[in-house]
Amino acid sequence: MSKIELDDPETLQNEIRDWEQREVKSFLGKQKERKDQFYTSGGFPVKRTYTVLDVQDTPVEDVGLPGRFPFTRGPYPTMYRSRHWTMRQIAGFGTGEDTNKRFKYLIAQGQTGLSVDFDMPTLMGYDSDHPMSEGEVGREGVAVDTIADMEALFDGIDLEKISVSMTINPSAWILLAMYVVLAEKRCFDLNKLSGTIQADILKEYMAQKEYIFPIDPSVRIVRDCITWCARNMKRYNPINISGYHISEAGSSPLHEVAFTLCNLITYVEEVTKTGLAVDEFAPRLAFFFVCQNDFFEEIAKFRAARRAYAKIMRDRFGARNPESMRLRFHCQTAAASLTRPQYKINVIRTAFEALSAVLGGAQSLHTNGMDEAFAIPTEEAMKIALRTQQIIAEETNVANVVDPLGGSYFLESLTDDYEKRIFEVIDEVDKLGGTIKLIKESWFQKHIADYAYDTAIKKQTGEKPVIGVNKYVEPDEKLEVETHPHDETTAERQIDRLRRVRKERDNAKVSALLEQLVRVAKDESANIMPITIELVRAGASMGDIVEKLKKLWGTYRENPVF
Repeated sequence: MSKIELDDPETLQNEIRDWEQREVKSFLGKQKERKDQFYTSGGFPVKRTYTVLDVQDTPVEDVGLPGRFPFTRGPYPTMYRSRHWTMRQIAGFGTGEDTNKRFKYLIAQGQTGLSVDFDMPTLMGYDSDHPMSEGEVGREGVAVDTIADMEALFDGIDLEKISVSMTINPSAWILLAMYVVLAEKRCFDLNKLSGTIQADILKEYMAQKEYIFPIDPSVRIVRDCITWCARNMKRYNPINISGYHISEAGSSPLHEVAFTLCNLITYVEEVTKTGLAVDEFAPRLAFFFVCQNDFFEEIAKFRAARRAYAKIMRDRFGARNPESMRLRFHCQTAAASLTRPQYKINVIRTAFEALSAVLGGAQSLHTNGMDEAFAIPTEEAMKIALRTQQIIAEETNVANVVDPLGGSYFLESLTDDYEKRIFEVIDEVDKLGGTIKLIKESWFQKHIADYAYDTAIKKQTGEKPVIGVNKYVEPDEKLEVETHPHDETTAERQIDRLRRVRKERDNAKVSALLEQLVRVAKDESANIMPITIELVRAGASMGDIVEKLKKLWGTYRENPVF
C-alpha cells in the first residue's frame, strides 16, 4: 500500500522542534496549560497539535474516497448531497392506537422514518394479562400482543413509503412475523418494505439484559431472521447490530464498536453455516451506534468502524460485493448524557451529539427529547429534537460536502488509532475462544462494568465535568417539568383486545400450529420464521409462542463475575 508522502519530513520535524522551543515554551512560561496530559473521553491520549507527520504511516487507500472501499469517508459517494439522513424519532407508549397518533404527529412535523419502542412485557415475550406484566403495560413503550395490535399501530400508514425500525430483541422474530402478516393483509409488496428489527440478542447478554432463552437458540433465531429476509424481503434489514446499548450500559467508545463487531462476526459465521453466501445477506446488515459528547472522538469512532467492517467482510468472510462491505448505521444521541438538573440544556448536548453523528456519516438519526431523563418525551420535546436535526440539515450547510473533516490530521490519526485498537480487541476475543464463550464467562460484562465504574468515580470527583450536576450547579433549582402522562386505562384497553382475539380465533388451529412450532424448533436446520408467520396469522399471541418455546429451550440466567 502506498503511504501519504512528505516532500521533506526532516525539515518539518525540525520546524516543529523549533516551534516547541520558541513559541510554545515562551507561551507556557506566561500561561500553563489546563492539564499535564489530555485524553479523549475514551482514554486515547491527545497531543497539543497534529501535523502531516501524524498520518505519514496511514495508507492512502485507508482514507480513500466516499463510497469506495474501505468506506472510511462514507458508505455512498454523494452522501447527503443526494438526500439527507433518515430522521427517525422513536415513539412508543400505551396501545397501538395511542402510538399511532404520535407517529402521525411526527410525520406531520417532517419526520422521514418511524422507530418503535415496545413496553417491557412485549420485549420479554409476556402477554399483557400475564402476572409479570402488571403495572408495565404500555408504560415504557407500546404494548403488542397480537396482529390486531400491529394493525392499530400502523393504521393509515403506507409501509411501502416509510421505513420502520422496531427496537426489540428476544421476541423480535415474532414482531417481524406480525409485520409481514400486516403487510400481506394490506397487499403491500414485501420486497418494497424497508426498515429493520433490532434483533441483536448477543448485546443483550453483554449489556442490556433483556433475554429470554439460552444463548444458542437465541442466536439460531437471529440466523433464521437473516436467512428468511434475504430470500423474502430484499430491502429489509433483518438485524440492527447495536453498540448503543453497550455504551449506555457504561462501556468505553472503543468497546462499543469493537464488541459490536465481535457480535457481527458471530452472526455472519452462523448464517454462512446454512450455506447462504455472504454476498446474499450481508448487504442488508445494519448497525446502531450512540453518539456521546466527545465531538471528534465520536466522528473518528464511526469512520474507524466503517473501515474495520469493510476489512472484516472482505478479508475474513470473502465478500466481493461492495454492498456487503458498506457499514450503514442508525445513530441515537446519548440518553446517558441527559441530566435532570438544568434539563433544558439537554437540547444543547443533543445538538452537538447530532452534529457529530452527521459529520461521522450516519444513515439515520434519532435526537433525544430534553425531558427524557424524566419520562417518555412530550410532543413539544420531540418536536424540538426533530427541529434540531432539520436545522443541521437545512441551515448549517454541513451536509453540502461529503466527509468535510476528512484529511484533518487529528481526525485521521484518531481514526487510525481506533481501527488498530478495534482489531486488537477482536484478535483477543478470537484467541480466548470467541464471543459466545466469553459472554458465558462474563468477559465482556466485566470490561463494561469496569469502565462504567471508572466513569462514575470521575463524575463524582469532578474529573469528568457534567454541567449542572458537578459543575455550575444551581442548588436552589426548582424543577417544573411537564411530563408525558400515563393513561391509567391502557392495561384495561389492551387486555380487552387480547381477550377478544383469543375468543374469535380458531383455538384448535392455534394449538396445532404451536405443536408444529415445537417440531420446527427441535430441528436446528429448519427456519423458525414460516411457522411463526402462520401462528401470528391464526391469531396466536406473543405469549403463546414464547411460553411454548420456554418449555423446550428453557430460560437464561447469567452467572455474574465480580
